[in-house]
Amino acid sequence: MRDSVGTVRTVLLLGGRSEIGLAIVERLVREGAREVVLAARGGVAEPPGALTALGAKVHSLEFDATAADTHTGAVREAVALVGDLDVVVDAFGVLGDQAGYEADPAAAARAAAVNYTGHVSAGLAVAARLREQGHGALVVLSSVAGVRVRRFNFVYGSAKAGLDGFAQGLADSLHGSGARVLVVRPGYVPTRMSAHVDPAPFPATPAQVAAAVSAGLRSGATTVWAPRVLGPVFAGMRLMPRPLWRRLGR
Repeated sequence: MRDSVGTVRTVLLLGGRSEIGLAIVERLVREGAREVVLAARGGVAEPPGALTALGAKVHSLEFDATAADTHTGAVREAVALVGDLDVVVDAFGVLGDQAGYEADPAAAARAAAVNYTGHVSAGLAVAARLREQGHGALVVLSSVAGVRVRRFNFVYGSAKAGLDGFAQGLADSLHGSGARVLVVRPGYVPTRMSAHVDPAPFPATPAQVAAAVSAGLRSGATTVWAPRVLGPVFAGMRLMPRPLWRRLGR
């Protein structure tokens, strides 16, 4: 658990190959975390050298986002490896291609299951453990894509909208328990997953998202935007008339 000055000791990353998730974990290790669990489908055979070079003990765990009935067990396995979970980073997901989803509705449904329903079962399993511990934070990687859904990626955006709402409700359910949820809303982040997407205004690097998460955990924030300017930008976008939004979303 956290030490006397609040340093995180243990971190569980759901989505153990996520570039943003790994950047967050590396930031937390640099700040004092010493045990890390990377949970991914098939496990993570080779732990990232940056983590081991920083002195972290890295464990691998099987985690399948689509196998909801295994998520409670995966959380239990993580606890068996490192003890109490100080921070759990929920970073799994797929971006895909809107045109491909419209041509293949079954593929769209599979992506939605990863991007939303998988987070419901995993989030509830994590929350139950954090509530039992009486401490810990669940970091949920949402997206500005879910704040107001755009035509060009509405399958992905709608799943993120659902995830964002779920995370906010989960945070309220944990109020007073000692555990909490931090919702993270990045804009465009250049990663392998987003390589096929045109860059958008106000981009952020994985390291910048990680810095925002670290600051949010220290301050007790419930929501962080990366970069911060996206908060007021999307406050305005929520009020934009739908015909204009429709043109912007093409």
